[in-house]
Amino acid sequence: MGIGRRRWRIAAATVAASVSALLLGALTPAAADVDTDTSTNDRVQVDHAMGSQIRKHEGDGSTSYTKRRALEPQGLNSDGARAYATVPGIDVSSWQGNVDWSYWWNQGKRFAYVKATEGTSYENPYFAQQYNGSYNVGMIRGAYHFALPNVSSGAAQANFFVDNGGGWSRDGKTLPGALDMEYNPYGATCYGKTKAQMTAWIKDFHDTYHARTGRWPVIYTSTSWWNQCVGTAGDFSSTAPLWVARYASSVGELPYNWGYHTFWQYTSSPIDQNTFNGSYDRLKVLATG
Repeated sequence: MGIGRRRWRIAAATVAASVSALLLGALTPAAADVDTDTSTNDRVQVDHAMGSQIRKHEGDGSTSYTKRRALEPQGLNSDGARAYATVPGIDVSSWQGNVDWSYWWNQGKRFAYVKATEGTSYENPYFAQQYNGSYNVGMIRGAYHFALPNVSSGAAQANFFVDNGGGWSRDGKTLPGALDMEYNPYGATCYGKTKAQMTAWIKDFHDTYHARTGRWPVIYTSTSWWNQCVGTAGDFSSTAPLWVARYASSVGELPYNWGYHTFWQYTSSPIDQNTFNGSYDRLKVLATG
């Protein structure tokens, strides 16, 4: 009886194993059919285009009318006089892939900003094509950094930016790097920082970038975000050119103590479009330093 019982148990175990194998085999093709490609999702988690979070929180109310109005001079210029000219341009990131720069040149765009980095771990894989392509077609171009103030210090991110395309050269065709300050893609609007802490973080980036390149960075933001997260705690108006995002027919109110804007991002359709507040000669002066 003992031997028979053992043989029965062995046979039962063999059958069970065979059934399990058959079941696993039947399930495998179904599992293989499931789309496990998370590359797009991963990219969304690490690659945020300039203004993407501003549009998410504030919307994009631009229309054909507001786009036409945006090309008209508005407010004051850097001389404190009424603005008298604008220069159209665009900004791009990896979401645009390989850009047809000749097309945009023929659309009248004369400058471009290209995303280089985000935080201290992301580099735009299309940066070389976009940065060099805009230059080769004749545009004055610069690079921008999407800030993540809760990840690392301002100095660390400024150094990462400069080391990966965000530097500056006195060639008359390179704009100072831009610091993209906008809503936190991952949580709290102000990245868990007080206004004083956010000001200190921006100053850390601002001062480090200047020490590395000899230029003060352009600061990109929306007035609404700046009022919430920096307010009157920080004043960069005497050093950093302002790039304001507002998708309407006018620039509107500017962040604390800036008397004029240098750039204005006024729509995201069909691509992020901007104007420089001044003549082309003034744009060249900004590039030359």
